[in-house]
Amino acid sequence: MDTDSRRKHILSIITGQNSPVSASALAKTLNVSRQVVVGDIALLRAQGHEVIATARGYLIPKFKESNRYIGKIVCRHTPENTVFELYAMVDAGAFVINVIVEHELYGEITGNLNLSNRDDVDAFIEKVESSEIKLLSELTSGIHLHTVACRDNKHFEQVCKTLEEKGFIIK
Repeated sequence: MDTDSRRKHILSIITGQNSPVSASALAKTLNVSRQVVVGDIALLRAQGHEVIATARGYLIPKFKESNRYIGKIVCRHTPENTVFELYAMVDAGAFVINVIVEHELYGEITGNLNLSNRDDVDAFIEKVESSEIKLLSELTSGIHLHTVACRDNKHFEQVCKTLEEKGFIIK
């Protein structure tokens, strides 16, 4: 399979999935190394394809289909409350796109999350707990922003109200 065909195949595999696909799984399917897949993904992104890397693999975001309103929410909580904050958002029907912190040295740092349900949240939290990696919010005393996708502005306001009731919103 030539490189162009392989990249098209990668796109078709990722697009056809509802959950992230790991570079290792793609490499095995395509009979190439993981490094080849990582390079192909980088080139696909450079060509303008919206391929997102998550802790569990690559995906093409699907939030645009039903969630057309994108908003940012400023939050603050302890690391232990991260799971409850994320549950509150996905349970309210929001798609959690990312987390953003303002670092004193590096400026804005963004981490892609792409969480749409409790299973996604559980997988993210499991990865955090099984590693020595700190949450981005730990760099800023718990202060962070989330970019979320909602059906419309009214839905976004409902998500914000839910987070405010739980004490996660900074006003």
